[in-house]
Amino acid sequence: MTRILWKLNVAVGALVVVTALLALGAVGWWVWRPTPQTSGSLQAPVAAETSITRDSLGVPHIRAASLADALFAQGFATAQDRFWQMDSLRRLAAGELSEVAGKAALPLDTKARQFRMRRIANEWARRMPAADKSGLAAYARGVNHYLETHRGNYPPEFTVMGYDPKPWTIADTLLCALQMNRTLSGHYESDIQKARMLAAGDKARVEYLFPIRVGDEPQPGSNSWVVSGDHTSSGKPLLANDPHLEWTMPATWHMVHLQAPGYHVTGVTLPGLPGVVIGHNERIAWGITALQFDNEDLYAEELDLRTGRYRFQGEERVAVREIEFMGVKGERPVEVMQLVTVHGPVISSEGGKPLTMKWGPAFSELNGFPIFDLNRAADWQQFRDALSRLRGPNINVTYADVDGNTGWQLVGQLPQREGFDGSVPLDGASGKQEWKGFVPFEQLPAYYNPKSGILATANQNGFPEKTPFQVSGFFASPHRAKQIVDRLSSKPKWTAEEMLRLQTDIYSSFYKFLADQAVQAVEHREEKNPMAREAAALLKGWNGQMDASKPQPFLAAILYQHLRRAVSERACPKNTNEVRTYMVPGALTKLFRERPAGWFDNYDLLLANELSDAMEEAKRIQGRNAAKWQYGRMNELTIAHPIATRIKWIAPYFNIGPVPVSGSGTSINAATPRLGPSMRFIADVSDWDHSMMNLPTGESGHIFSGHYKDQWEAYAAGRSYPMPFAKVPEGKTLVLRP
Repeated sequence: MTRILWKLNVAVGALVVVTALLALGAVGWWVWRPTPQTSGSLQAPVAAETSITRDSLGVPHIRAASLADALFAQGFATAQDRFWQMDSLRRLAAGELSEVAGKAALPLDTKARQFRMRRIANEWARRMPAADKSGLAAYARGVNHYLETHRGNYPPEFTVMGYDPKPWTIADTLLCALQMNRTLSGHYESDIQKARMLAAGDKARVEYLFPIRVGDEPQPGSNSWVVSGDHTSSGKPLLANDPHLEWTMPATWHMVHLQAPGYHVTGVTLPGLPGVVIGHNERIAWGITALQFDNEDLYAEELDLRTGRYRFQGEERVAVREIEFMGVKGERPVEVMQLVTVHGPVISSEGGKPLTMKWGPAFSELNGFPIFDLNRAADWQQFRDALSRLRGPNINVTYADVDGNTGWQLVGQLPQREGFDGSVPLDGASGKQEWKGFVPFEQLPAYYNPKSGILATANQNGFPEKTPFQVSGFFASPHRAKQIVDRLSSKPKWTAEEMLRLQTDIYSSFYKFLADQAVQAVEHREEKNPMAREAAALLKGWNGQMDASKPQPFLAAILYQHLRRAVSERACPKNTNEVRTYMVPGALTKLFRERPAGWFDNYDLLLANELSDAMEEAKRIQGRNAAKWQYGRMNELTIAHPIATRIKWIAPYFNIGPVPVSGSGTSINAATPRLGPSMRFIADVSDWDHSMMNLPTGESGHIFSGHYKDQWEAYAAGRSYPMPFAKVPEGKTLVLRP
């Protein structure tokens, strides 16, 4: 009997193992099958043979006999890697996520539709110049060829969500561009907060916490830098770019290399956009980051929501009533009605009045798709000519070329405001606070071959003091920009590898300043409070490095939270939310450096008390032994796949993190739990093949691809990868045949 039972157990065990293997194989086949075909050949609607060679990172290197075929292949290859992301992006922009995600996505869709991006994209597509439209159409054909040849074999996210994707259109590409425009446009919520604080608090103090500049911003502004050959070992310029965006899985950017007659360019683009958004061609390199000039204004309207009638410039008008139906998976469609005045749609209300939002792209006239001309530009003038056609987002673009020139150009549609800055809701009825169009491109600041040889940008206010138009924005404090300038000025010659190390600098002059101020306050007062004395002893002599493994940055970060709350309450005692704008670190630095009368009777007492409270809170969070604290437990990052992360037992395999990260919002390496460097790019003009680039995750969006997150280890360690250019690397090649 024992032997029979043993044999039975063996048989059952074998059956379980075989069943599990078959199930695992079925799941593996279902998930693995949609990964890209990277070798062999495919028939495709191209005019001539076109090759897509994948390098060791999975980056497509495309060679074609015409630009149309190259863009077709780019659309095809991008869809191979990232189509679920592309579909999600266009749905997010259009407010169509609920169709596939259910009613949980309704808040996102409702807010998205307030920007009316589907309407704008459709109108822009209709009016697109023929030359640019042909390029966008070629890209769309490539995407749709992928869809047509992969029916029933789409990425597993489509199966999990239970739907098949729609064909790709030119308007969908414009939707993806508009979504990035929206991301970089402005933060109208802070306008509402400022207005509430002004109504209930001390006006002068409130304005102090919402400055446009704090007086020591390096010129110009955003998060990239370029140095002339006078500062490099090669004698040719170096350009660095690491734009900071929210963490995403897959990564925000997709790397690509395109070759066609008269068109040779490499770098990154947004999935859904043809060409290269950031990168270099045979003659020039460029980097792009957010300008953070505000192109959103709120208007308090004299509007009857029942009838749609409103007052404007002494006349009675009727708002346009737009009615749409949002599809909701598993539910009936939801009717969405919004009233649109001369300023824009109603999005909220304040003080009993409806608020409408005026958004730059809704009032911009399309001037084509200038990325193609940017990719072909050979010098500074052609570079600027291409950028003059760009209608958004508002950005800074740094520049370097093979002739040794460097530059920076501000680009976009900047509203012309006269007599107001738009930082609080405006009077919608009078017509006295209206935009005067957009600032002409010729008036936008530009720098070319500055004497210093250094152009450093980090989202700070980079406009000259005497700019001839009203400067309005949600700029960052100048701490990162000053650190970049200081580091670049600290040694005579730089290499590409050293530029990469600079991108990973975690020093924060802001947190160092706050810590020193608090330590000095305790010492000046000869403070008896043991908690304050212990905290001061911990912070004294700290080097300002926001190191994830150290306790000092943890305490400094909590001290900042306490001081931010204290000054917010001082400016407006009735305010329940402290000010969290990007400029707060700059305002606090100025406040505690200058210590103006009228804020606090005793700044040292405030600092000592807040330091004591911060120490007590830190002990509650991470224990009584300060030596064991780690900043990384506070600055912890998770890059999550939006679907896989909802299934706990598989999430660890497809997410990155949770992992402690060094850096802060005021460090050059501005890594926080919410956002960080979305890619790192170093352009070496002396030898394009010595340039470097890497993503936080990987090139592929397929969860079982070897390129799903293969770049994370190097990214986290501050390493990078070469960008092959002159010679296409060996790798698997897929040939598209006519």
